Amino acid sequence: MEGAWLNRLRWRRRGAWMWPAFAALTIVDAFIGHALPVSGEGQRLLGAAIVAIVLNLLVVVLLSRPLGAIVRRVRGDLPTVVARDYAGTALVLIVSAVLLTAGLIHHPTVLAHRRAMQDAIARAQAWIGDRAPAEFRANLEYVSTVAIEPGRIYRTCVLSVDRHHTYCVIVKTRLPFERSVSFAGYESNDVFSQGTG
Repeated sequence: MEGAWLNRLRWRRRGAWMWPAFAALTIVDAFIGHALPVSGEGQRLLGAAIVAIVLNLLVVVLLSRPLGAIVRRVRGDLPTVVARDYAGTALVLIVSAVLLTAGLIHHPTVLAHRRAMQDAIARAQAWIGDRAPAEFRANLEYVSTVAIEPGRIYRTCVLSVDRHHTYCVIVKTRLPFERSVSFAGYESNDVFSQGTG
């Protein structure tokens, strides 16, 4: 009787990794999602944590039992609970690997969009500095830029000295410098974004 109890305790200790792995890897996944988003330009840490929790819960709840059954077919000596625990641990590890891989694949796009935005800002500042009324040129270092089409088309605005008006341009980074900037009105990017949202 005592031997069976010790045997069960040994299996319990060997098969109790799923929930500690779930907790630790959810934190890791949140940081991965924040540092290396799989889409878009960036992701807040809280948003990345919510995505990580949901993904890890889904794989554990939906896939750990069927995968545990497969593990048990291969290793018939394992108790069902241990096989499921091994499967769940493997699944949360796979989620982390997939998030990391997808983030690394997407990262060059994020960097390219950041470079394109910096290029768009430089072009807009040069154009505004050359052509805008003096009240806007005085605030040239303070620009507001939004991506209309990331990596290609941006809208940059500068506030007037009295901060009541804006002067905006559209920048198309794929065009030659002399044809890439055009006047886009006096509507701020906040108002513009609400109209296009």
